Amino acid sequence: MSGIVPHLRRSDKERLRKQLGWRATARQRIRYLIIINLLNGRSAADTACALGVGRSTVYDVAKRFRQHGEVGLVDRREENGQRKLDEAYLATLYKVVAASPPDYGWRRPTWTREMLVKTMVQKTGTRIHVSTMSAALKMISARQGRPKPTVGCPWSKRAKNRRLRELRHLVDTLPEDEVCVYEDEVDIHLNPKIGPDWMVRGQQKEVLTPGKNVKRYLAGAVDSRTGELIWVEADQKNTLLFINLMWKLVQHYRDAKVIHLILDNYSIHSTQQVEVSLATTEGQRIQLHFLPPYCPDHNRIERLWRDLHANVTRNHRCATMPQLIKEVNYWLRKRNFNRSKALSA
Repeated sequence: MSGIVPHLRRSDKERLRKQLGWRATARQRIRYLIIINLLNGRSAADTACALGVGRSTVYDVAKRFRQHGEVGLVDRREENGQRKLDEAYLATLYKVVAASPPDYGWRRPTWTREMLVKTMVQKTGTRIHVSTMSAALKMISARQGRPKPTVGCPWSKRAKNRRLRELRHLVDTLPEDEVCVYEDEVDIHLNPKIGPDWMVRGQQKEVLTPGKNVKRYLAGAVDSRTGELIWVEADQKNTLLFINLMWKLVQHYRDAKVIHLILDNYSIHSTQQVEVSLATTEGQRIQLHFLPPYCPDHNRIERLWRDLHANVTRNHRCATMPQLIKEVNYWLRKRNFNRSKALSA
């Protein structure tokens, strides 16, 4: 055992090892590791080499341990006074970051760390350094993200919530001999959607674009019970695309007494052609339930389309539309297979 630390009983050594797991900061952990290494008979030089610290640090920590025992290993910065980044400060910072600068009198629409520092001085009276603000943002798990563009629903809040409750009740109380699906359309562009990707330092990946864009359209419906997707595709996003999907649903759900479609207010869903189709013998099995205007977050298929873009169309390298559609269909079929396999497991 090294002579620069006092002899300890085995039980005391074991307690030090257990305390090591509770140390909150890296500096405190290093101090505990230094003493544990010394108590195990390692020299100061070997301890410094193993832990990547200076030899003087090993001697300083050993001296503090000889003089004050385990108390000497505790971070003495707590003697500096009350901690600035306490729970109250972080809770207030969370509310500030969740809002926007104009809500606090700023003309700039996005936050900077300097603006956050000044705003928090006004809210709490505590001033911190900009670099400390970076640490505080990390502590509340804040991140820089891309805002989502939205359009406000023209309905009153009461009317909107009433319709959403009705749709939730429809799904929750659906009879066994009926089916409910969430319907929507998605655009497939030959010009790839550009999105983030991992890159090594100094690299910026390139995505080759065909130049002249070509579009293809899908209409899909997600089963509210199983998550299965039924879809059709076409060169144009029009009423015929929607009608083709309805007929495919009728064929797919031959035994369903009623097929409920929850969908948005896009114009192709309420044309005269759709009314004629719904008036036919098979069409009478279909009932349309429209969401409040501009409420895509309440249409479950929207998440599926986002996953499709993330897995297929974003930053894609397909040179032709048939090649891209092949990748789209492969991913959708694989998704249905995986869900079916998960449900049967």
